[in-house]
Amino acid sequence: MQTVGRVTHFVAILGTSGTFVGTSRRLKELNPAICCISLQPDSPFHRIEGTEHMETSIVPKIYDASIADAELGIETEAAYVMARRVAREEGLLIGVSAAAALVGALIVAKDAHADSVVVTIFPDSGDKYLSEHFWDETA
Repeated sequence: MQTVGRVTHFVAILGTSGTFVGTSRRLKELNPAICCISLQPDSPFHRIEGTEHMETSIVPKIYDASIADAELGIETEAAYVMARRVAREEGLLIGVSAAAALVGALIVAKDAHADSVVVTIFPDSGDKYLSEHFWDETA
């Protein structure tokens, strides 16, 4: 509803991969020209909770790599920095995997045409990080 059907790019971070696979399949049914980009940590030794580095993980049975038009690796530090930035500048308490999705969406948007509509999904909130030193800029 918010995009009035003008989605040109769908970007999602991979965990179990169900959100990316299911949403991408449906979007491609509606408009095969939509570019679907999967995101995953750029390293097997990442700290982006709830996400999978598919090359080194037990791949979920629902995962279908052929659905992705492109794949992007997201740095752990970039996700942490983005989560803190969004909290500070936008007042949104998002989690690290949501921040990783935002990092990926911004990378895609930067390279897309000016009239593109890039959509992502925030898979977590920042409430589980409240008791940690996460919000300390040196963490």
